[in-house]
Amino acid sequence: MNKTDLSKFNNSWYKPGGNRVKRIFWYFVNVLFFLNPWNPISFLKVFLLRIFGAKIGKGVIIKPSVNIKYPWRLSVGNNVWIGEKVWIDNLANVEIGNNVSISQGAMLLCGNHNYKKSTFDLITGDIKLEEGVWIGAFSIVTPGITCKSHSILAVNSVATKNLEAYTIYQGNPAAEIRKRTIEE
Repeated sequence: MNKTDLSKFNNSWYKPGGNRVKRIFWYFVNVLFFLNPWNPISFLKVFLLRIFGAKIGKGVIIKPSVNIKYPWRLSVGNNVWIGEKVWIDNLANVEIGNNVSISQGAMLLCGNHNYKKSTFDLITGDIKLEEGVWIGAFSIVTPGITCKSHSILAVNSVATKNLEAYTIYQGNPAAEIRKRTIEE
């Protein structure tokens, strides 16, 4: 690709929300309080997310080194665990239900690029994690995916299609491996 080809890139249709000042301010707050591995204070992170427009429930734990692109596009239910080094790249809306666990190093990626076009147009899609979902360590959820109630995405797997309720998925791309039975 030569220098002139770069001028074709035009994703001006995309609107991240928040004005430029808010996005710049969030960048520094994210670096100082979220990405910083020396900040274990979860309630402070919850407070800051709410200030920036996120909807956050009760009992939410956010571990160190978490990266959140745009808090105003984030909704988190009650009793949610967000592990170390989780990346929520929410170019679109991310909705996380109650009692969800997102293990360390997992990625929720709401954006991708259309490789079929020389302009690599941006493609975005909302991500929804319904109640009781568990996203395993170092797993990836791709744009437009819904992980239905109590589904599991196993360690180091990639969800490229919706995950059905009470089902365990594994691999790249993730495939159903068995049903999830919850014992009381």
